[in-house]
Amino acid sequence: MGLGETQKDAFFAWLYQKGQALKIDRSGDMKAADVMVSTVITVGPECSVQDLAEILLENRVSAVPVVSNGGDLVGIVSEGDLIRRTEMDTERRRSRWLALLIGAQPLAAEFVKSNGRRVADVMTRDVVVATPDTPLRHIAALLEKNGIKRVPIVSHGKLVGIVSRANLVQALASARKEIKAATATSDRMIREELLLRLRTEPWARTSRLNVIVHDGTVELWGAVRSPEEKQAIRLAAELTRGVRAVSDNLIVDSSSSTLCLAIA
Repeated sequence: MGLGETQKDAFFAWLYQKGQALKIDRSGDMKAADVMVSTVITVGPECSVQDLAEILLENRVSAVPVVSNGGDLVGIVSEGDLIRRTEMDTERRRSRWLALLIGAQPLAAEFVKSNGRRVADVMTRDVVVATPDTPLRHIAALLEKNGIKRVPIVSHGKLVGIVSRANLVQALASARKEIKAATATSDRMIREELLLRLRTEPWARTSRLNVIVHDGTVELWGAVRSPEEKQAIRLAAELTRGVRAVSDNLIVDSSSSTLCLAIA
């Protein structure tokens, strides 16, 4: 059974107040690069709102970063940006006196949000971001402080990954009480080698897969399309150099299954 929203919020608050990542030593703090999903589904600013809705549904994600042709992060767009739409007759309707109180600028912004045809019209431009070296305790603080569910990870302005609340919960489930710095370095090499191998395999869908390694144990999280893909990913992990054990938490996701986000 997955953690509820209340339990997740309690976890984020605990992580922030303690000022440390997953109870590990400062010299071995887990960082964004250790848990981030690096194969990120993205859209461009010129993508239509209708195409965006289909992308969210087909990939079973609730938000996607928006990147320019050069790979620069320019915004983020989520399901919440598509709720108030004229197509569904769900746009906001203000009374005349309330409209006068609100003012012209917010009303104009609401109109664009409800009627915009491109991602550029509805996306959030001021994106909260982090770098691959950002400690997880800082990621948790960003999620809690800003009331958001995910943080894009950027390097020199380019999108390199994303860390969501689900990834932090996965890290919590995978955490050990003590991880030495030397082991953490080796663990990162194992993770990078496995992800690199899977990206070259035509049968692997890495956009819905996350890998967390601790003390040589590989934790596999996410959703796969078939039992065969699940078995192949586990085998790839077992064949990776330095792996001592594999914990398979992958979910086989069929078209008839209910909407369940393994990586939000």
